[in-house]
Amino acid sequence: MSKALFLDRDGTLIVDKVYLADPAGIEVLPGAAEALRRARALGYRVFLFTNQSGIGRGLHTLEDARRVNARLEELLGPPHPVFDDICIAPEAPGQPVVYRKPSPKFILEKIAQHRLNPAQCHMVGDSAADIQAALNAGIHPAVVRTGRIEPATIPEVARHAVPVFDDIAAFVATLA
Repeated sequence: MSKALFLDRDGTLIVDKVYLADPAGIEVLPGAAEALRRARALGYRVFLFTNQSGIGRGLHTLEDARRVNARLEELLGPPHPVFDDICIAPEAPGQPVVYRKPSPKFILEKIAQHRLNPAQCHMVGDSAADIQAALNAGIHPAVVRTGRIEPATIPEVARHAVPVFDDIAAFVATLA
């Protein structure tokens, strides 16, 4: 069994621009590219798991989100592909949930598909939905301070003693 990181996109790897549909608007957070290379070097599979409710709200398309993710991979640099798989959850709040976090569906599918050890898997993000997706899937949650929400204001952080890191690089520095 192997280990993996499930990573939120907006506020974790890139600046959260809210409903980002234009690849030119991507700003990769400092240290993110090197953190992903280090995680790979440590033997982690890396999955991108992003809620994109702008699709469900009709603000942009699934193809827009795919173009943003493709540009993100270019900016993160080699080795390519950067992500073993990408889940774009297009549902808006109030729509029937398939993949939208806090649903653990994507995580559970990847654990089964790649025979991952849940005890060696982490979901890293910047929101309550990211934390809850990890808990729902039985993997370790972690929160970064690079999003729009101060982690101390997320009730799940205290309730579940979720570790908080300055950024994705600080989190990856703790991995073995």
